[in-house]
Amino acid sequence: MERWNDERLSRQIDFLAEADKLKSVLRRTLLMDGSRNENTAEHSWHISLMALLLHEHAPEPKPDLSHVIKLLLVHDLVEIDAGDTFAYDAEGYSDKEEREQAAARRIFGLLPDDQADGIMALWREFEAMETPEAVFAAAVDRLQPLLHNYRTEGFSWKRNGIVRAQVRHRMLPIRQASPKLAAFVEELLQRAVDRGYLADEPPTKEE
Repeated sequence: MERWNDERLSRQIDFLAEADKLKSVLRRTLLMDGSRNENTAEHSWHISLMALLLHEHAPEPKPDLSHVIKLLLVHDLVEIDAGDTFAYDAEGYSDKEEREQAAARRIFGLLPDDQADGIMALWREFEAMETPEAVFAAAVDRLQPLLHNYRTEGFSWKRNGIVRAQVRHRMLPIRQASPKLAAFVEELLQRAVDRGYLADEPPTKEE
């Protein structure tokens, strides 16, 4: 890594160069136009924009929007090392925490110690999903791929045999974050089932 006269700035630039690698981490989700897979950096930008626009639908007292966006901007940086784990991949989730903890230590450790500690705290807060801000951040993080699947006529759902009950379970943070968005999710899932984008129950052997 190239060093500059200012050591603190050098470490910040090194971290930003490392963060650029998030643009090369591909997700299972297609872009809404179906043209290609989304990368995780695009996902992070999109959910931050969603939080900005949908924050008005959070009930009072509303979570701090600035803090929500900070959580969203940093929580997927670990995927540079750990990769994207498909939401419904039980096997992939078996070692997800271990992989991401190691990634967090390495990637955030590139920063000056005070900033490394701050980013690590944000990442852990998002993962714990205990604060109002973390719950709202998780809600938009899960709503976004739902919209992508609906707009691509259930591409990932169909490809992986996902059914409505699985998606509804995945959307639980949305119920906690915003009743209005939760009602929207239920409407969207019903339309997805009605249009054949999403199966309502697992297929039987006869099918």
